[in-house]
This record gives sequence, C-alpha cells and structure tokens, in this order.
Amino acid sequence: MSITMQDVIAELRGTVPPIADTADTLEGGTPETPVTGIAVAFMPTQAVIEQAVALGANLLVVHESPYYNHRPEHAAHLANDPVCQAKRDFLRQSGLAIYRHHDYCHRLQPDPIMTGLLQSLGWEAHVEAMLPTAAVLRVPAMRVSELVAYVKAKLSLPYVRLAGTPDVRCERIGVLVGYRGGGANAIPLFREHELDLIVAGEGPEWETPEYVRDAASQGSPKSLLAIGHAESEEPGMRVVAAQLRDRYSELPVHFIPGQPVFRVL
Repeated sequence: MSITMQDVIAELRGTVPPIADTADTLEGGTPETPVTGIAVAFMPTQAVIEQAVALGANLLVVHESPYYNHRPEHAAHLANDPVCQAKRDFLRQSGLAIYRHHDYCHRLQPDPIMTGLLQSLGWEAHVEAMLPTAAVLRVPAMRVSELVAYVKAKLSLPYVRLAGTPDVRCERIGVLVGYRGGGANAIPLFREHELDLIVAGEGPEWETPEYVRDAASQGSPKSLLAIGHAESEEPGMRVVAAQLRDRYSELPVHFIPGQPVFRVL
C-alpha cells in the first residue's frame, strides 16, 4: 500500500487540532498523490528545490513559504513578479510538491523547532521553563563573549550580532526561534524571568536591541544575541527529517541544509 502525501501531512501534524486559516498548504500534487521520496529543508530556495528534484523526491517539506511572504495569497505586490512566476513554473514542470510545515509544527508539544535548536546547543538539561514562544534556561555562569563563542561553535555560524556588553556575566537565558525576537516577545521575557541574555533568530532592530541599549545605559546590563532566522530554525527541520526517516523507513528521506543568505563584507 503506497504512502500518500496526505499520510505524510497527517504524520507531521500529529494530534494538533485543526488550525483555521492555516498557512500550512500543499502546492503541487494532491493529498492522494503517492510519495516516492521526501526532502526536508528550512527554506525552499531555488537551489533547494533543484536539489530535491535531483535527489528524486516528489515531496519537499519546508518551514517557510517559497514566495517571500508569510501568506503569499495576501501579497498583491508579488502577484505578477517574474521571480515568483519562474519558481512556480519550475515546480509545475518538475512534478515536485511542496508542503509547508509551519503553523502545525509550532503547535506541537514539544515544538520540534525549539527542540532542534536546544539539542544543537546542548542546552536541553538547562531548561527551567518551556513557554509557548520561548524557553527559559539557567546555564553555567560565563561572560557574554564566552557564550557567543560557544553558540557560534555549536551551530557552525560564521557570524552573529550582539546588542549588549560582551564582558558582563550571564546565567539566565531566554531562547526564541525565528522572528520571535521582537519587543512584544522579548522585552516582557527579560522582565518577568529576570534574564541576562536572549538568544533569538531575528526581530525589528529598533525594538529589542534598543531596549537592551537603554537598559545598559541605566545600569542594568542585558544582552541580545541575534543568530539569524534560518540559523535558529533549521536545526528543528533537521529533527523533522529524522522523525520522518524513522517513520517511513521504506522511503528515501533527505535533509537539505541551506546556505547563509547574507555575507559579511
């Protein structure tokens, strides 16, 4: 009996109740289409899509949208864009289907995106509280500069961005994946959990970083370590690939790592 795309989607969604108006959609293929191979990636870039096709996969499971907007159907400015159209044409001609595993992924308990980052950092044993959008940790006390070096080494990051003072010591840490580093998430977390430092994917530069700067000026040093959106969430998609590989041993399941989108010049 063949494994269908709907089977894989149901496996990924687990026991999460239906989410109204979810961004998690299947493009190309149909729920009844038999799956012959699965590729998993964080971002469905043109290069990742071409690699998935070359690997023989007909289902690509990703975390973000292929079309540069959380809800592409609501982005009028992309309707006739030639880059978007070329991507759609390539997908249609290749026969590759893309399933976006985003909303349901973050509703799972535990959230594999958070789990993947904590595992990659070796911090699972240091978690004090797992909140809906963050993890609160107590790590062995160290200078911020030492923690930065540790994170870069564990995630193989060529660079990170720090708001705060490198020489102060930190122990209580918050971890926020993806775009959750904005002020609405991060600032209350600093206050309510008495954090020294937050590790986040990204967020508006004029919110949390400026809060951190003002706190330091007032004699209450805090730090924000921005590691990048993809860099914070790709470890979780690697976990998703491993889960699918364990569940569907009869299918080839490939994880396709991405490349940094920015270069430091």
